[in-house]
Amino acid sequence: MRRTKPLVKVAIVMMVDPNRRFWGYYLSREAGVRSGVLYPLLDRMLAEGWLTDGWEDRAEAVNRPPRRYYELTDDGRRELGATLARAETETRFAGLNWGYAR
Repeated sequence: MRRTKPLVKVAIVMMVDPNRRFWGYYLSREAGVRSGVLYPLLDRMLAEGWLTDGWEDRAEAVNRPPRRYYELTDDGRRELGATLARAETETRFAGLNWGYAR
């Protein structure tokens, strides 16, 4: 997968706690990536086998529809870690908040 700013921004957020569930809205807000860019990116990550997805239990979703969640796979943790390691040395990603993932 190509290293783009949206991918690197999402990777930074996910790698803070790579074992948790992520909601699309949370990723969009924390990474600063618009939903129109985020969801196609998440779909590509699913197709690559970097993520699994599922739906929140209805009992957790009080007074709202259940949310779709995403979890990193072992391959996803490895690939996003490698993506961040390579991106950290590239000047085009210099302005990103790298402290977030450390």
